[in-house]
Amino acid sequence: MTGIFANGIAADSISGAVWRKASASNPFENCVEFAQLADGEVAVRNSRFPGGPALVFTPSEVIAFLDGAKKGEFDGMTV
Repeated sequence: MTGIFANGIAADSISGAVWRKASASNPFENCVEFAQLADGEVAVRNSRFPGGPALVFTPSEVIAFLDGAKKGEFDGMTV
């Protein structure tokens, strides 16, 4: 573990987290939420389970993911 919080931590126990979601989120709150942490890492949680586990990523991991998404590298995924 490099940051303050470990993967799998209960999302609602991450002190100071301000969770953000996309404006395209449906009215039933079914979406993925992100929180920038004090040490620069980013936590991700499922909004349907706000107290459930959070995944914590380094800034480089988030940058790589966003770059791939912008380039369409995940466009073939079935949702």
